[in-house]
Amino acid sequence: MRRRAFLGLVGGAAVWPIPARAEQQRSLPRIGYLGLGTAADPRYEGEFLAGLRDLGYVEGKTIEIEFRFTGGDPDEVDKAAAAFVKANVDVIVTSATGVYAARRATTTIPIVMEAAGDVVAMGLAASLAHPGGNVTGSNFFLPELMAKRLELLKEILPSMSSAGALFQRGVASTPNILEVMRAAANALVVDLSSIEVSGPEEFESAFASWAEQKVGAVVVVDIFASQSLAIAAIAAIAAKRRIASIGSFELATAGGLIGYGADLPAMYRRAAVFVDKILKGAKPGDIPIELATKFQTAVNLKTAKALGIDIPPTLLASAKEVIE
Repeated sequence: MRRRAFLGLVGGAAVWPIPARAEQQRSLPRIGYLGLGTAADPRYEGEFLAGLRDLGYVEGKTIEIEFRFTGGDPDEVDKAAAAFVKANVDVIVTSATGVYAARRATTTIPIVMEAAGDVVAMGLAASLAHPGGNVTGSNFFLPELMAKRLELLKEILPSMSSAGALFQRGVASTPNILEVMRAAANALVVDLSSIEVSGPEEFESAFASWAEQKVGAVVVVDIFASQSLAIAAIAAIAAKRRIASIGSFELATAGGLIGYGADLPAMYRRAAVFVDKILKGAKPGDIPIELATKFQTAVNLKTAKALGIDIPPTLLASAKEVIE
C-alpha cells in the first residue's frame, strides 16, 4: 500500500503493513513511526517528515518509514510497539505514551521521543545529559507544565477556589504530575479534584461530576494533545458545562479557553535530527535529551466572552494566537 493511500484511511487504529525484509529488495534504514493520532489527522507526522527532508532524506529512496496510527488506544499503542520490535526496525519514533509502550517492548532498538514528559523521573533515562539506555529525543517537564496551567487559571480567575484535572487512566506519570499540581494548588489556595478517564466516552461524566462540585475550571493533561477528536470533545463539553478549560495549544483552537504548552511542531521536526544521528552510528544512550525551550499560549476570546471571563491584557499581549 502506498503511503498516500494509507494516509487517506480513516479510523481508530490504522496500520501500514510492514513488509518482510526479504520482500524489500533493498536494505534502506527503516523507521517505525508510532503515532497517537489517526491517519486522517497526520499533523505532527508531517513535521517529522519535513525535518527528515531538511536533512536530505528521501522517503522510499534513502529511507523507509513504516507508519502505525493508534488513535490513542492504549492497547493499540502496545500492539504497534510490539509489531515494530518484531519487524526489527532501525529506529522507533513516537511521543508521550508511545515512548513508554516502545520502551516496554524493547530495550535495544533506539527510541526517539518527538515529545514526552519527564522520562528521567519515570526511569526511562538515567539523566538528560547521559540517557544511558535506548531512549533519547525531546523532553518537557509535564508536572511543572500542568502546575503552570493551574497558575494561569488562577491569574485569569482570581476568585477560583477549586479546579479539576483531567488525566488519561493507566498513565504511569500521573502520580508524579498530581504531586506537583497539588503543591501548586495548596500555594494558590485552590482545592484540586482529579479524574482519570479511559477515553472520550467518559468525558461527559467527568465534567458532570465537576459541575456538581461547582468546579469552574479544569486543567487537561497533554496525553490528549495528539488526538484532535478528543480535544474537540473536551472543548465542547467544557463549553456546555460552562467550565473554563486550559490544556495544550490545540485546546484553545478547538474552543477551549486557554492553550499553553511546548511548541510541539518544533519538537516533532527536531526528532529528525536525533534519527539522523542514530542512523549515522550514534548510540541513543550517548545522545543528550533536549528540553523544550519554546512555549506558546493561545487564548480563545470567543469562549472567554461566552463564559463571562475577562482575560488579563498581559496574557493577551504574550499570546501567540488570539482567537476572536
